[in-house]
Amino acid sequence: MRLIWAVLLAAVLAGCASVGKIEGEQVVNDRLAVRLPAAWNKVSDPWEVDPFDTWTQEGVPLDQLRLWGGVASGMPLMIRQPNTSRAPDARDRRVPTYRAGMTPEEIVTLFEQFYSNAGTVRITRVEPDRFAGQPGVRFEFTLARRIDDVVLQGVGWAAAREDALYAATFVAPRLSFFARLRPMAEAVVKTARIKAPTPQEQPRL
Repeated sequence: MRLIWAVLLAAVLAGCASVGKIEGEQVVNDRLAVRLPAAWNKVSDPWEVDPFDTWTQEGVPLDQLRLWGGVASGMPLMIRQPNTSRAPDARDRRVPTYRAGMTPEEIVTLFEQFYSNAGTVRITRVEPDRFAGQPGVRFEFTLARRIDDVVLQGVGWAAAREDALYAATFVAPRLSFFARLRPMAEAVVKTARIKAPTPQEQPRL
C-alpha cells in the first residue's frame, strides 16, 4: 500500500513537470553530447534548475538516467531549493560540491551524498573506466528509497576534464526494471563525448 501511495504522489508531483520524447543527438548543458539509439522521455521541471538532465523510460519513480554536462569546480551537483512545505524537523538536503583535483574515490562520494537525499546508499563497486573519452571511474550502488522502502540498483560513470566534471548515473528498482533497462542506459552512455566550446565561449586573452 505504501508503494502505491508513493507512486501516486510521484505522479501528482510530476504534474508540475513536463515530459517530452527525445531522439537522436542530445546535448547536456552545451557540453556533453550523446546519441540516443532509442527514444527516451526527458523530464523538465520549471521549479528546478539542477545542473543535470533527467531522462526516463517507464517514469521517474521507476527509472532515471541523469547526465551532468560539465560541472565547474566549486559548483554543486544539484541546486538547493527552498521548500516552505517541509516539516520543521526535516533535514536539510545534502549538496555535494565538485572541486578540481578530486580523486576518483572522492568523486564517487559526491554521488553517494547526492543519492543519500533520497534514502540509504551503499557503494558496492568502484573501478577505473572511461567516460566521454576521458579516463574516469565507474561505480555501482544500491539505494533504499526512503519514501516507499523500494531498493534501487544504480550504476554511474564520471570523468573530469579541464576542471569540470562530466557524469551519468542510472537507477531503477533492482527487481525487473534495472536488469531490463540498464542496457538502454549503457547504450546512451557509450556514445558520450565532450563538445568543444564555440568561438563565442572561448576565453579571451
